[in-house]
Amino acid sequence: MQKIIGVTELQRKFRLMFDEVVHKGNPIVLTRGSRPEAALIPYEDYLRFQQMQEVEVLARFDEAWYRLAKLNAEVHQEEISADIENARKELNSARRD
Repeated sequence: MQKIIGVTELQRKFRLMFDEVVHKGNPIVLTRGSRPEAALIPYEDYLRFQQMQEVEVLARFDEAWYRLAKLNAEVHQEEISADIENARKELNSARRD
């Protein structure tokens, strides 16, 4: 169960709150006035969160890579070579100007 605490109260009770997060695994939401500003969570929870984000990013990358491979499968190698050659010519022409 999460606890909500103001910054001023945290300053007075930091050691107690820190122990609650570390030993009991209870996250604490820190507020400034009535606005949530930050959270104290156990380090293991932080690592799990980071890993979930990494997995999500890799899944999106894999999805994009799959779509790109599917699009590229429809293009013949000769077309790709011609596009590369045209791009090189345009680049060389732009450098001369």
